[in-house]
Amino acid sequence: MDSSFYNEPRNKKPKFSDAEDKATILIKNPGLDSDSGSGFDVLPRDLLLDVLTRLPISSLIQFRFASRSCYALSRDPELPRLHHPTAAKSDPILLFHCDYPIRNQLCFVGYDGDQGGDKVVRKITTPFCSSMPEFNVVGSCNGLLCLSDSLYGEPVYVFNPFTRNHFELPKCRQFQDQELVYGFGFHPVTNEYKVVRIVYYRTKNRLSSNNRSYPRSEVHVITIGDAKNDGWRFLGKVPYQLDRQAKEVVVVNGRVHWVGRPGRLSGLPGRTIVSFDLEDERFKLVSKPVNRSNYHLAVIDDCLAAAVSCGYGKLEIWVMKEYDVKESWTKLFNIHGAYSAKRLSHDYRIWRKTVHGKMVKVLCVLKNGEVLMEYRGGNLVKYDPKWKEFKDVVFHGMPELCQTIVHVGSLNWTHTPIF
Repeated sequence: MDSSFYNEPRNKKPKFSDAEDKATILIKNPGLDSDSGSGFDVLPRDLLLDVLTRLPISSLIQFRFASRSCYALSRDPELPRLHHPTAAKSDPILLFHCDYPIRNQLCFVGYDGDQGGDKVVRKITTPFCSSMPEFNVVGSCNGLLCLSDSLYGEPVYVFNPFTRNHFELPKCRQFQDQELVYGFGFHPVTNEYKVVRIVYYRTKNRLSSNNRSYPRSEVHVITIGDAKNDGWRFLGKVPYQLDRQAKEVVVVNGRVHWVGRPGRLSGLPGRTIVSFDLEDERFKLVSKPVNRSNYHLAVIDDCLAAAVSCGYGKLEIWVMKEYDVKESWTKLFNIHGAYSAKRLSHDYRIWRKTVHGKMVKVLCVLKNGEVLMEYRGGNLVKYDPKWKEFKDVVFHGMPELCQTIVHVGSLNWTHTPIF
């Protein structure tokens, strides 16, 4: 695949007078396609869909431009639903979000468990880059990304980086002095995507114009694709203080999870796990595995996980086998020994700012049982628990000083019933 493939505008569609109707006709009657030399006209639809569900997302996107028959078949409404479970069980797509030195950039590479080898990182252009050149990645869910403006918090976009489907969320209330925390997720019961927006804002203390009082807060939520089109709904204030610097916002069991920070206003004695249920839209505390403060969240085998730093290069990875049951926390990995990053070439202060001081972030557990981690804002490493070995993972064209996002490449869009 040419490295500029994802930089090209998506205007290379078959020149049908009505593409949607023509696609439906071609799926039901593939022999009508003038491009009958492709051979698809002799194969049953169910068999073709079964074959397509096994393709990686990059091959599937290329497939749609091979011929008119291929394009028609790629628009089959069943394909996203059938393809997603297979993609979710495979090793992930890795997205790299690079925000240094000037403009933001998204890149991707398909990962299959090796050390990188001859795989080349490809760039992904954002169709809305003119209106939002600098952005944060709020989260990835079912093949969709949520991106927010890194300076002002708005605009906010929902975006499929492979199909390039995207839309901008309506604007929400702004404050002069504010800090924003976002969450993005899907609830399997309601079959709805939602974005939750938590704003902390400051007001001047009446006794002194130079002092600032503690932050106040407001919570807003919006349902993606809501037929009522009510926009953002106000839910009151958030009862906890969340870590506004943390990048790990994970979705498990239809709940968005952040790390809460201690404080007089939050009423928390230490850092704990705060969840927001996307169904009943309520906050709730979730028990943490051990009484330590230096940890971050991840998702392993569709379960909530916590990577706990124990000092001296030791990292424990705990998994909550049964959601919201404290006793089900199980230590899955016990990683000893520090890893020395070899690829880091930038100033310490720069990468420290990029990853907010975190030395290591657990990304996922691969199909072969190895743990994929990110060190120092851009060094990918996998850990073999059997041989207790670290191995560098390097791809051609991989950016430095980036945030790695584990992503499921999919044709999915907000209206697709993936379950």
